[in-house]
Amino acid sequence: MIAIAHQGIEASRRPRGLRTRQRFLLIALLSTLGLVTVLAAAFGAVPVTYEGVFEAGSIDQVVFTDIRAPRVLLAAVVGMGLSISGAILQGLFRNPLADPGLIGVSSGAALGAISMIVLGSALNVPEILTPYLLPLASILGAAMVTAFLFVFAQRYGRFNIVTILLVGIAVNAIAGVGIGGFQYVSDDAQLRTLTFWMMGSFGRASWPTVVPVVTLICLGCLLLVREARALDLIQLGDSEARYLGIDTDRLKRRIILIAAIATGAGVAVAGMIGFVGLVVPHLVRLLGGATHHYVLPASALLGATLIAGADLLARTIMIPAELPVSLVTSAIGAPFFLWLITRVRVQ
Repeated sequence: MIAIAHQGIEASRRPRGLRTRQRFLLIALLSTLGLVTVLAAAFGAVPVTYEGVFEAGSIDQVVFTDIRAPRVLLAAVVGMGLSISGAILQGLFRNPLADPGLIGVSSGAALGAISMIVLGSALNVPEILTPYLLPLASILGAAMVTAFLFVFAQRYGRFNIVTILLVGIAVNAIAGVGIGGFQYVSDDAQLRTLTFWMMGSFGRASWPTVVPVVTLICLGCLLLVREARALDLIQLGDSEARYLGIDTDRLKRRIILIAAIATGAGVAVAGMIGFVGLVVPHLVRLLGGATHHYVLPASALLGATLIAGADLLARTIMIPAELPVSLVTSAIGAPFFLWLITRVRVQ
């Protein structure tokens, strides 16, 4: 059994000092998120002042309302969804290296989104449903990959680190073939859209795009937080969890669906942003323990802070040009992943 299960068992008997520490960390993370959000809304290619935001018709108000606010909100919510999905998948697979990007879930979501970008124009759907097509296709791709990974691991009894990572490599390769095929058959306009989208960016954030995605991710996060106790119990093993009253099969199907919604919706609008679901849950556990009543909300807050901060850095470090957000997150996540490999006992 991997260390995450042992940590979850120990954390279930939380002393009062640990509970106090976790509450303090949650308050600190919430405060940090508020500070980063304010900074991200204020700074950019066009700085925004507090007075200007409330001045009717001013440039500051237009920039804040139409550009900066939807972008910051989208970045924070996507970070929240990716982080909580990573935490939930690590709990489900009882595997500390289960990350939506590493095990292929993000690639499946990307394949679904790209298929809709290329083929969506051929669909005759009402205009009111158009903003939902890309997130739904991305969610479907993420759900199919997550379900495949779980069925594979369950069928062959291999939830260990090496197997999951190797299957993830295969899934990423297969999805890469599909993505390459869609790029080959796309026209010039679609190819430009695909190239910009795959680099990972929030530059196209607008309220018609933000509202459905934020709704899906926030709903998914709320549902996942409700599964905290069941996730703690499932770390003991399926048989023990069933003995304690948990319908494990139903729980796993529900978790797979919700994680796919959160991951797929985020990938649909932001593209491929790696390592967030891996780095954030581990930092949260290192700071305050492994009980999911703490890990899930803390991962959501820290993930939102990390992505909002990464987007702020990406669009201010080389003004007026913008770096892809994925470059910033990879620069942080890749060294952490290497460090994590040296700390985790491979089974």
